[in-house]
Amino acid sequence: MFIARGGGKPTQIRLLVAAFTAALLAACSGPTATRAPLGTSRADAPTEVRSHRASLAHRTARTARREASAPREDGSLGVASYYGAAGLTAAHRTLPLGTKVRVTNTANGRSVVVRISDRGPFIRGRSIDLSNSAAQAVGMTEAGLVKVRMEVLQ
Repeated sequence: MFIARGGGKPTQIRLLVAAFTAALLAACSGPTATRAPLGTSRADAPTEVRSHRASLAHRTARTARREASAPREDGSLGVASYYGAAGLTAAHRTLPLGTKVRVTNTANGRSVVVRISDRGPFIRGRSIDLSNSAAQAVGMTEAGLVKVRMEVLQ
């Protein structure tokens, strides 16, 4: 190792600290790269569905399915299931949280007004998930799945 004249250990330590500092500054001065967490990509991000279309020719099958599952003001038919939530609430994929919907069992005519408080169902072919209380009100707890008419109230 190089020892400066009249120096000794303190000079070696100063040279070592100076070299380390120079290497640290050189590493920090380079360009920065920001990376997303592993397993995420832009393709996984949810896509925005616009409610107004200039032409039906631009609709893809994916957006057509999403728009078809949203209840219209005059009511739309769909399949309902139920889950273990409390109160007269429901889960819907696209309706804004807090929206009130009248759900009518088409088999027996019983209906209930529920508030959308969650997202779902995430099973193909189902339009809405009702809470246990709402499922009992429309008489679907025995069947599990029933055809329903959904009308947006508010």
